[in-house]
Amino acid sequence: MHVLITGASGFVGRRVTQALLAQGSRVTAAGRAPLPDARIAFIAADFVRDTDPAAWLPRLRGVDVVINLVGIIRERGSQRFAQLHVATPRALFAACVEGGVQGVIQLSALGADEHAATEYHLSKKAADDYLAALPLRSAIVQPSLIFGPGGGSAELFKTLAVLPLGVRLGRSPQLVQPIHIDDVAEAIVRLANSLAPAQPAAANGKAAPAPPCGSRRIALVGPEAMPLQDYLAALRRTLGLEPQRVLTLPDAAARAFAWLGSVLPGLPMDRDALRMLERGNTADPADTAALLGRPPRAVQDFMAPAQRGAERTLAQLNWLLPLLRLSIAAVWIITAYVSALVYPEADSYRLLQRTGVPSALGPLMLYGAAGLDLLLGVATLALPQRLRSPLWLAQIALIVFYSVLIAWRLPEFLAHPYGPLTKNLPMLAAIWLLYELEKGKR
Repeated sequence: MHVLITGASGFVGRRVTQALLAQGSRVTAAGRAPLPDARIAFIAADFVRDTDPAAWLPRLRGVDVVINLVGIIRERGSQRFAQLHVATPRALFAACVEGGVQGVIQLSALGADEHAATEYHLSKKAADDYLAALPLRSAIVQPSLIFGPGGGSAELFKTLAVLPLGVRLGRSPQLVQPIHIDDVAEAIVRLANSLAPAQPAAANGKAAPAPPCGSRRIALVGPEAMPLQDYLAALRRTLGLEPQRVLTLPDAAARAFAWLGSVLPGLPMDRDALRMLERGNTADPADTAALLGRPPRAVQDFMAPAQRGAERTLAQLNWLLPLLRLSIAAVWIITAYVSALVYPEADSYRLLQRTGVPSALGPLMLYGAAGLDLLLGVATLALPQRLRSPLWLAQIALIVFYSVLIAWRLPEFLAHPYGPLTKNLPMLAAIWLLYELEKGKR
């Protein structure tokens, strides 16, 4: 069976690709860059631009099954729902009909139905409905929350589960029915096998008749629906932590926080995400169990016992490292403010003179150093991770320089009861920790 996968480099795509390879299928990934696995063929494709069926038709030669796993939860830059969820999938599906592809699997979302209200759900539904109307065998899989290593939502919920204080956004139950990524991948592979061309019959060498065209919509869910806070509590128990105290925000406050998330990038919740949570994300698990031939795994079985310690540490670092970075930025920014605007200017000049700075250069050194501190603080907050390694090294070098110079020219600070120099040691260790954890990452 030859399968073409779009979104093969994503969270679900990686698992599906490996599962197909494990059963001996031929796999081709259509995307912007080849995958590192030499067993996977590559075809260049761009979901932002390839909105014409003619762009897809040549890529489908010899393909038996197409699996579309491309999706975004939020729009960013050139990644828009209209292209990635609607126009390009429709072009791909139309090309599948013209190119004689035997079957198509579309990864949708639970909630992409007649009650859909958010742009995410509506865009998924538009592609689902188009596919279902084509003269083609297809399966539209609609998973609830997917848990697994490397999943964005899984990492978010693990992090929320290990926080010392939980926050519940409003009083609605926010029902979810999480399913493990391995169950999702297995279900998709089983569907692909059911859509693949029939094998020749042994008796006469002729292929059996192909099943009639038609589309199935399958909700992929775990065995049990539960409120979101119960899901987080179950993850917390699995990670070996004591029960979490939970602060329930009034509905108005929850909506204000979600509005803020729609305005400021980086926050985990926006208005659409809150609306989807409030609506609920559940379905009958019977279809999932029938497809798998067994019940889907429960939340308490999502993480192997041997991995739980490492998972707990990683989840804790997900919130502790940003907190550490924020505190380091605050040190630089507050130091700049105190140096430039609070500490007596005359006293600052006297200290600078004792370190060897001529009086004429006092203002330049004082306000230049304050400006540099401010710049380092702002850069600590603003620079993306891939650009921060040089920043950490610059901060370490500057702190070491300040410490050595002050210890040499102002030795009384070494014996100061508040330890202004010795407190630089944990600061250096914290910055070095961030450097080691972030260097080389993209």
